[in-house]
Amino acid sequence: MTPNTPEHRSAMLGLGLDNRDGHKRITRGENFVLVGGSEETHERMTETAIKINEKLSSRGKSLNDISPEEFRDIVDECSG
Repeated sequence: MTPNTPEHRSAMLGLGLDNRDGHKRITRGENFVLVGGSEETHERMTETAIKINEKLSSRGKSLNDISPEEFRDIVDECSG
């Protein structure tokens, strides 16, 4: 299996570890799954994942199309 083939699909996984209220939070979206976290943390992870997808879309790219370095740059642009 080589990168960027139909068998290889990139995805984002967000894991929040600061949950103290007992709620189980799971959000799935296009190319991401987010699990756990406080309400605030989970909301921030969700907003960031959506912004990353929007940024990729505006560039005409997908997660499979970018390098780890470009991914880090996009995350830096989208989280703040």
